[in-house]
Amino acid sequence: MTPWVTRLIIANVVMYILTLANPAVTRLLMLVPALIFTHPWTLITYMFLHGGFWHLFFNMLGLYFFGPRLEATLGSRQFAWLYFLSGISGGLLSFVFTPNTPIIGASAGVFGVFYGFAHFWPRENLYLWGIIPVEARWFVLGMTALSLLGGFGGFEEGIAHFAHLGGFAGGYLYIRWIEKNSRSARFQQMVEPPPAHEADIAKWMKIPREGMHEVNREELDRIQAKLQAGGVQSLTPNEIAFLNRFSDR
Repeated sequence: MTPWVTRLIIANVVMYILTLANPAVTRLLMLVPALIFTHPWTLITYMFLHGGFWHLFFNMLGLYFFGPRLEATLGSRQFAWLYFLSGISGGLLSFVFTPNTPIIGASAGVFGVFYGFAHFWPRENLYLWGIIPVEARWFVLGMTALSLLGGFGGFEEGIAHFAHLGGFAGGYLYIRWIEKNSRSARFQQMVEPPPAHEADIAKWMKIPREGMHEVNREELDRIQAKLQAGGVQSLTPNEIAFLNRFSDR
């Protein structure tokens, strides 16, 4: 588990238990888009509320499976910005289309994470219900289509379809922004990685696997195999950044 994924899951579980004990907390912290000017904190707090166990479970399941790999690639700070800006974008889009409908749930932030995952690994197979393989890019497109149909077609009432769409939009815009405008060393390295030397390669091949998340271990195995088969020139900037990050630890 990566730092922000762990924090978000714990915070959501704690808030769920708190709201079970005191339902008035939900009324205080939920988002009613039309009231954001008088209750601006709700653009953040609504992301930590859920309407039931399964609502919480599936949001946290998505965060658990997709979040760690994305956080390892973006870095914890950029991942946190992606998550919260996606949630805020979900609330703002809901203000445009469903201003009087109360909204709770982490879905918009999680949908931003879904987009981020599909952006970096568009052909990665996701297994719906653990059986049906779907590439990440088609998963995001399919969820976008369902949200559009649900939002404008009126089916599946009780689901914040425009918050989902806003989450995708926020994730897309933020990743575009950091790739084009960020001057941080992390993204400079991802776009223009420095030349690798024999010492770098040896360090990459000795990255300790203990304590790594299973997803990161699988990614490490894949990149190391690619490195051995095709050399440094076969690696993408993202893959080199991944190796550098874990070798530095």
